[in-house]
Amino acid sequence: MLRLIICSGLVILLSACGTSSSDRALSGGAIGAGVGAVGSSLTGGSPYTGAIIGGAVGAAAGGLTDEDDVNLGKPIWRK
Repeated sequence: MLRLIICSGLVILLSACGTSSSDRALSGGAIGAGVGAVGSSLTGGSPYTGAIIGGAVGAAAGGLTDEDDVNLGKPIWRK
């Protein structure tokens, strides 16, 4: 179950890339907050603390990366 949660979180984080660093920081922060809250509540922690930490990590990851850092190719629905 934990592997499914981690993999789902990584897929969501990778799919939220924008074209500018502010887009990636905003979407990364929002997705990180959601994943952190859910993950923290499932493991018995405080969802608020998980949301804060997840949001900070997601925003930092989105803001510090370039749009070309992760290239998974053309989306399946566009092939």
